Amino acid sequence: MSREVAGVGDPGTGSTNLTEMLTEENQQRMVDQAVGVGARERPGVPTSPRRSRLLLNVATVTITLGLSYIAFRDINLSEAWHGLRSSNYWWLLGAVAAFGLGNLARSLRWRSLFARDRRPPLGPVANAMMVGYLYNNILPARAGEAARVVVLTQRSSSPPTEIVGTIVLERLYDVLGILVIFFAAEPWMPHVSWFGDAALAAFVLTALIVVVAAVLTIHGDRPVRLLLRPLGRLPLFSGERLEQTVTELTHGLSGLRHRGVALEAFLWTLAAWILTALCAYLVSLAFHLGLPLSCGVLVAVAVGLGMILPSPPAAVGVFEAAALIALKAYNIPHSSALPYALALHLLNFVPFVAIGAFLLHYNNRHPRHGDPSAP
Repeated sequence: MSREVAGVGDPGTGSTNLTEMLTEENQQRMVDQAVGVGARERPGVPTSPRRSRLLLNVATVTITLGLSYIAFRDINLSEAWHGLRSSNYWWLLGAVAAFGLGNLARSLRWRSLFARDRRPPLGPVANAMMVGYLYNNILPARAGEAARVVVLTQRSSSPPTEIVGTIVLERLYDVLGILVIFFAAEPWMPHVSWFGDAALAAFVLTALIVVVAAVLTIHGDRPVRLLLRPLGRLPLFSGERLEQTVTELTHGLSGLRHRGVALEAFLWTLAAWILTALCAYLVSLAFHLGLPLSCGVLVAVAVGLGMILPSPPAAVGVFEAAALIALKAYNIPHSSALPYALALHLLNFVPFVAIGAFLLHYNNRHPRHGDPSAP
């Protein structure tokens, strides 16, 4: 399969305008073609991208308004302002350190999901991840996932189909990881009404991963070939092109096919979420909330699960509501919890935007390695 993703740029150019490629009309097309779905714009194929986009936008606005109401109702602004003014922000230095280590663990986790003999260098992986987080924070519909595919395709030898496979597995590992941490810390946490739902979700997800892993282990790439066989009817994926797509996607699913890869990725996932929980706890110390270490776990779980929902850029409202719902279990009033939620959100926003913007500028000035037109 060609290394060029739709819209990634002419091979003869030295740099790519990533911002233009990640417009609302282009971002889904890039990911679709990366995984071999080129039929959405072909004549005669019944698709309704406009309707799907409209439904997604309606769901995003509805969820955002609902959770924003939860976050900001019953707020005493004078108490919230007092909480911001009386905080000990030195604790945020430790929170920033935990935040940075957590993202390093996420970079190592993403790299570990590639087959061991096909892993890209850590530098391009971290570069692509941070640019992706930048776009997730400034554009809706998780445009950063498409950005990650584009950047890592440009700056490494990994094909886009394989990259997409690892990104899909990341989402599965994230949900499973935060649920495992949640259950491990549950004896030290107050009762929450959604514990039963979380247990059911963990059971279903674990069963799904086990079944898929078993099928891929026993049958190799045959299930993937069967799944992608309809693409063989398209001229773009006839013959060797389809076989190459199957091979690359199979490599991208190494985190399900090989126990060593799966174990390494899962351990990095646990490390990343533990550091995220530590970051959330250290921010609570800055606001004198008097909460135990387990509160960081509950906040990390609530925010992590909340990010699954359709949300606006930077998850405004969704993030705050998730944090406030978690602190409600500790009987923290909304007026005291809101400053905490806002500070934690800023800590999860400003570094991504600053570092991502710097890397985006760097990537435009230093085109991908091996480009013949690069200076």
